[in-house]
Amino acid sequence: MKYVTMSIFKKAVVVVTGASSGIGRAITLGLASRGVEAICLVGRDMQELEKVVLSAKTDKITMKCFKTDLTIDKEISATADGMIQTFGHVDMLIHCAGTISLGLMEASKIGDFDRQYILNVRAPYLFTQKLLPAIKARKGQIVFINSSVGLISKENVGQYAATKHALKAMSDSLRGEVNPHGVRVLSVYPGQTATPMQEKLYTSSGKNYNPEKLMQPEDVASVVIHSLGLPHTAEVTDIMIRPMQKP
Repeated sequence: MKYVTMSIFKKAVVVVTGASSGIGRAITLGLASRGVEAICLVGRDMQELEKVVLSAKTDKITMKCFKTDLTIDKEISATADGMIQTFGHVDMLIHCAGTISLGLMEASKIGDFDRQYILNVRAPYLFTQKLLPAIKARKGQIVFINSSVGLISKENVGQYAATKHALKAMSDSLRGEVNPHGVRVLSVYPGQTATPMQEKLYTSSGKNYNPEKLMQPEDVASVVIHSLGLPHTAEVTDIMIRPMQKP
């Protein structure tokens, strides 16, 4: 099994959005030790992306940073084109970027809804669309880091949950379209995870933030990387993960 796993990662070019922090950072660092050919780190803050590269502490693979505002179509297209021009192919696309805004439907701003839709749904749709021919040519893999509310919604998260339900629908449809081409599509639904985004949510709501009681980004990364490394005789479609300690 180890041989099969390593052969899948060998010479693979991997794209990770939201690579500068949280789950995206953990997946990037985890893949850096798997013998891939290259990792394309995508995010808005070039300095933070470069910090991740330094944290990887490896010169055995290529790690290239792409400063990209995922709310701007032209930047997504330019980044996708740049990846293909640089590496010639893409094997894995992992969507970790996203944003969240909480609030009651009665009081939530429609502009917040629009921003969440753009980053959580439209951006991964367009980025996937741009890279899909390259991924199909390599019989590659696509991962969508969703959320537990993408399956079961709760109060105060209506806008965010709606975008995550939409992301699930998009990934489910895509899976059916690309399966005949040998492409695997995985949706991951983490519960509360100790990320900078989660810390901001706790702080804004006045709650005590105890990251040790939550899942760690590395927990999610481990599950994702293991799923990516499975032989192509199997396809994992959906994974829900939640913290061991419950409120």
